[in-house]
Amino acid sequence: MVGLKEILHGINILKITGSQEIKVNRLQFDSREIEAEDLFVAVKGTQSDGHNYIRSAVDNGASVVVCEKIPARISERVACVRVSNSAVALGKIAANFYGNPSGTLKLVGVTGTNGKTTIVHLLFNLLRKYGYKAGLLSTTGNIVIDNEIPATHTTPDIVQINRLLAEMVKQGCEYAFMEVSSHALVQYRTAGLTFKGGIFTNITHDHLDYHKNFGQYINAKKKFFDDLGKDAFALVNADDKNYKIMVQNCNASISTYALRSVADFKGRIIESLYEGTQLELDNQEVWTRLIGEFNVYNLLAVYATASLLGLKKDDLIRFISKSEPVPGRFETIRSKGGVIAVVDYAHTPDALKNIMNVLVKIKKQNKQLITVIGAGGDRDKSKRPVMAGIAVTKSDKVILTSDNPRTENPQKIIDDMYKGVGKNEQRKVLILVDRKEAIKIACMLAEKEDVILIAGKGHETYQEIKGVKYHFDDREVVAGMFEALTM
Repeated sequence: MVGLKEILHGINILKITGSQEIKVNRLQFDSREIEAEDLFVAVKGTQSDGHNYIRSAVDNGASVVVCEKIPARISERVACVRVSNSAVALGKIAANFYGNPSGTLKLVGVTGTNGKTTIVHLLFNLLRKYGYKAGLLSTTGNIVIDNEIPATHTTPDIVQINRLLAEMVKQGCEYAFMEVSSHALVQYRTAGLTFKGGIFTNITHDHLDYHKNFGQYINAKKKFFDDLGKDAFALVNADDKNYKIMVQNCNASISTYALRSVADFKGRIIESLYEGTQLELDNQEVWTRLIGEFNVYNLLAVYATASLLGLKKDDLIRFISKSEPVPGRFETIRSKGGVIAVVDYAHTPDALKNIMNVLVKIKKQNKQLITVIGAGGDRDKSKRPVMAGIAVTKSDKVILTSDNPRTENPQKIIDDMYKGVGKNEQRKVLILVDRKEAIKIACMLAEKEDVILIAGKGHETYQEIKGVKYHFDDREVVAGMFEALTM
């Protein structure tokens, strides 16, 4: 139980009614979850407005309501707090309720279109390897030292974030690494957090169904750096043309990393193979099992961040030389017959182009690249034909299939993708709505030393169809098919 005055510390209150001598049991912004002595924050969401559920929250036992408009009629036993923006207030309320854990931790956030998951995982693994207690907030899961907690969003809601960060503090963590999505920034899901550092990876076509245009998408990412404090660092990819926009109003200390541009932290690829990459970091050669230019950018960001956090250069080089790929990111599976399957989360045009460029470069010239790809339902439709166009341009064969159709008709999604296939490329394309069948056919079409790219789902272990999540793992399907073909 936490006192209301403590919870409201530092919040710009426009009006307050009722007693402030109240202790709060829990924080909620879903009226259905309210129990006795809970505090309810009425947030205007994308689907519904929490202000419409204030009465329900009070009926369920809420003792405090935070809102932008105080209802005309409300029980006298309830303290009502009016603020200008409930979503922003929720972040500060959550931070106060859980003892401002982000201020205790060295919290580093990573934002950008691609690379977030790989970078936070590598940073988390790096700190853990060298004896530090750390936490992770990621698309693939949330981890407090060694305790893994499943994730439902790239960035959890702000109450969950503070709850997890508080648990990290309780367990003695010194560091925490967090993916920061553009959705989360627009929805104030990082409000009230104190970041030690922020990393910008890149920005390309994605989420335009939500942000409406590229300018709004850039501004969503930029907001993260606008809010960094003077004691924080901002690390940005100088090879991305938008990096200066990201930090033009940033008060933090700014550092850059790059492969092509002048930068504070410089890298260079020496050789790329299926087994890994030989690269140069700050004039020192190192071998890594991670593959492709995009992963070199990720490693360079990790190296730079860890340097800014004060870790020793020799330790960083040793870690990079032993780094393992993140699950579902360029994850390779080899058949006994010599076929190579690559499972990757690439679900944006830029991510797909990056991984396909690597595969085209390192596969044998007389061997096929067979790509299995779909696109998510209820998401940015404009990228569907773009991704199909990239796939057919760089592949010998392409199988268009289902991804996570969600509430959409999967055939309609594939039809949208097919619009990006030129007439001269149509002969390369097969259409199989059933993703499992599509992967099986790709395996049957492949010969020794051919490469199969299975793109879009990566680490995911489900397929969402009409609101229901069914177990589905690309890696399991391809491994099972490889086994069957060699029996």
